[in-house]
Amino acid sequence: MQLQQTFSQLFWNPTTVDTLPGFVVSLITAAILGALLGQAYIWFGTSPSNRRLFARNFLLLTVTTTLIISIVKSSLALSLGLVGALSIVRFRAAIKEPEELAFLFLAISIGLGLGAGQGLVTVVALLLILGLIALRSLSRPKADPPNLFLTVSSAAPAKVSAGQIVEALAGVGARANLKRFDDTPELLRASFRVDFQDAGRLEEFSRRMREISQTVEISCLDERGINN
Repeated sequence: MQLQQTFSQLFWNPTTVDTLPGFVVSLITAAILGALLGQAYIWFGTSPSNRRLFARNFLLLTVTTTLIISIVKSSLALSLGLVGALSIVRFRAAIKEPEELAFLFLAISIGLGLGAGQGLVTVVALLLILGLIALRSLSRPKADPPNLFLTVSSAAPAKVSAGQIVEALAGVGARANLKRFDDTPELLRASFRVDFQDAGRLEEFSRRMREISQTVEISCLDERGINN
C-alpha cells in the first residue's frame, strides 16, 4: 500500500497533472523555436566550424532548458539544487568564434522564457532578433570570404619565417588573413584564413614552401570547398 501511494504521489500529483498540458505546449514550442534558430545559424552564421552540425545542438539545448526551468521555477530548494548540480559540470568543448557563444545564449534564453511561462514575449523577441540578424547579413559584402583554414608549421633548424609564408601566398594569388601566429626558438606555427582560386594554386603554394624548407608541415581545413 505504501509503495502504491509513493508511486501515485510521484506520477499523479494533482498539481503536476493540471500543469501538464501547458508544459507539453512549452516543450513543443521550444523544439520549433530551437529548430528555427538552428536554420538561422546555418543561413546567416559566419563561424568557420561546421554550422550545420553545430546547429543540431540548439533544439536539444532549448528543450532541455525549458524542462529545467519548468521544474525549478516553483521551488527555491530545487533552484539551489540546480546551482549546485551545474557547479560540478565542466564544458571542455572549444568555442571557436564569439558568434557561436551568442547563438548558444540565445538558445538558452528561449528555454528560460518558455520555461518561465513567457511564451509570447519569447516568440516576439526571437523573431525580432532573427530579423536583425537577417538585416545584418544583407549589409555584409556579397563576395565570398576566404574559406580555407591553412596552418603552416616549421621546426628548427630549417624554420621558415612569416614573411616567406606570406610571400608564397601572394605568389599564387591567394587572399589571406592571419588568424594566429606562434613563434618559439624551436617551432613556428601560423594559421591563415585563405581563399585559393583552385586546387592547383594550393599545390603551387605547397611546392613553393617545400623549396624553402623540406621539413615544413602544411595542413588545411576546408569550410565550403575549393573550386574545380
